[in-house]
Amino acid sequence: MELFTPDFGLIFWMFVAFGVLFLLLWKFAWPVILKTVDARAELIDKGVEYAQNAKEQLDNARREAETYIDEARRQQADILREADKMKTQIIEQARSAAQVEAQKVMENAKQQIEQQQKDAQQQFRNQVSEFALQIAGKIVHNQMQQDDAQDKLVDSLLDEIEKKN
Repeated sequence: MELFTPDFGLIFWMFVAFGVLFLLLWKFAWPVILKTVDARAELIDKGVEYAQNAKEQLDNARREAETYIDEARRQQADILREADKMKTQIIEQARSAAQVEAQKVMENAKQQIEQQQKDAQQQFRNQVSEFALQIAGKIVHNQMQQDDAQDKLVDSLLDEIEKKN
């Protein structure tokens, strides 16, 4: 049982060695360990703070992106409404211009028809008067073959001319 019961001298020297080792560790190693632990804790705190800031920035960026997307959608809707209005306006203008142009074409055609009718009537009158003159000339020629009739006609024409003046 001697193995399990140590000597007083061994215990004393173990206690002294432990005390010296403890004093050396407490004086030199413990401040370095605490300083390293504090630096590590500070680094972790900064990492957590950086992560929180990054999360806040990400959330802000998401909100701004959603705001920009909403604004872009509103602008797109406005542009589409404006384009629809412009389309309707252009269609109405084209329809109005087409009606005006059709009216001009109709009036022009009507004037041409009226002019052609007048020309046809004038040509018809000219032909009728030409035929009438030819017929009258033939009748007068037949009647004027006699000298008395010729003298009588000349006298009546001269009387008419004198009456007019």
